[in-house]
Amino acid sequence: MVAELVLVGGGRMGSALLEGVLASGRMAASSVVVIEPDAERRALLRIAHDELVLLDSPELEHIGPETSAIVAVKPEIAESATRLIGALGVRRILSVVAGIASARLEATLSAPIPVIRAMPNTPALVGAGVTVISGGSHVTKEDLDWAEDLLSSVGKVLRLPERHLDAVTGVSGSGPAYIFLVAEAMIEAGVTAGLPREVAVTLATETILGAGRMMVESGHSPEELRAQVTSPGGTTAAAIRSLEARAVRSAFLEAVMAASERSKSLGR
Repeated sequence: MVAELVLVGGGRMGSALLEGVLASGRMAASSVVVIEPDAERRALLRIAHDELVLLDSPELEHIGPETSAIVAVKPEIAESATRLIGALGVRRILSVVAGIASARLEATLSAPIPVIRAMPNTPALVGAGVTVISGGSHVTKEDLDWAEDLLSSVGKVLRLPERHLDAVTGVSGSGPAYIFLVAEAMIEAGVTAGLPREVAVTLATETILGAGRMMVESGHSPEELRAQVTSPGGTTAAAIRSLEARAVRSAFLEAVMAASERSKSLGR
């Protein structure tokens, strides 16, 4: 069987993309080959999708002139994985590996195969991700259109020049962890203030969900929304004053910059 898509790496992000693509109906499970060395992960994927072809290493018989590949592995093995799948003659490669520039992946290839670089985030697991894509040296508009269509199955997709990808990593790639940390803090504060933990969890998580929807759907900026809920001399004003006194805004700026710099260092 010649595959329409080869997924190299069946971990959390690779599996999230796979689930989104299959759920969207963009392709059938029987047209996808997953390369995953870990037997336990392969077994889990087999339970979820019986028609998938699951292998511990790629095989030439599954690669044709129209086969595309997604590389979703750890940064330290991204180049070797790209070299291996590229040598089999795939049409294009979409990399969702953090920090590794398309030029580095292109350098592993013996032929001018298009390499698209993407930075998704973990809300892709629930179809609410945001992904930024950039094209390498040999990428055409058709390649970017293909990548956007594929990745839109797990959320919103933006296109930017690759020089912005490290900053994207700092804001949205690592961003969910910042929000989870805020949720943890709000929950602990609620418990400290006397709420039952399960109530504090519901209040914190639903508040974050609702605030996110307001930012997306209301048409107002975050600054405008914050001002609307901050009455002069009120409870929210007291809370914001406390946060600003502890330089929370500056802490977030430094966090984004730290993540961006780490992304750059991965690519060196």
